[in-house]
Amino acid sequence: MAVNRVPVLKRCRALGLEPMYLGYDKKSKRTNARAGKKVSEYGLQLREKQKAKFIYGVLEKPFRNYYEKADRMKGMTGENLMVMLESRLDSVVFRMGFARTRREARQIVGHKHVLVNGKCVQIPSYLIKAGDVIEIREKSKSMQRYKDILEVTAHRLVPEWMDVDIENFKGTIKALPTREQIDVPVNEMLIVELYSK
Repeated sequence: MAVNRVPVLKRCRALGLEPMYLGYDKKSKRTNARAGKKVSEYGLQLREKQKAKFIYGVLEKPFRNYYEKADRMKGMTGENLMVMLESRLDSVVFRMGFARTRREARQIVGHKHVLVNGKCVQIPSYLIKAGDVIEIREKSKSMQRYKDILEVTAHRLVPEWMDVDIENFKGTIKALPTREQIDVPVNEMLIVELYSK
């Protein structure tokens, strides 16, 4: 399995992205050397795609597959793409506050700590549907790791499209998010323009 091992702050700086979107509280004191340079139209489109891939931890081929699937769905392709990325199981676990970062959420899912509707799911890219119940399995709830996570994520705002009982590590998806409810700084129209060339 391919894993992105790029240092997070370095990548954030290169993409002009705040680390808080990935769940990191750190700030980089360095500035990007290319910050003032003019970027071509293709360069802007590519940066938006790289931003979306980096935030959600998706590699090129799966990202392309998401785009093609979003293109076949009804409605706006860009919005469909963002909703699909946001409804991945690892992203939902992160949003619910059961993990400090999306990378940690991916690991939690991969280590069989997450139940979806009572069944163990270990696929981070599993797409959640409205009405699904996501919880941390009973055996894992008492682990010190989750007590530490709660301390960090207790003040995090939970999106309105989900109901979360943080004490019992359980959450319900009320409805799939709309584009307005996804607070990710990505211009999906530029990604659509890039892929539709």
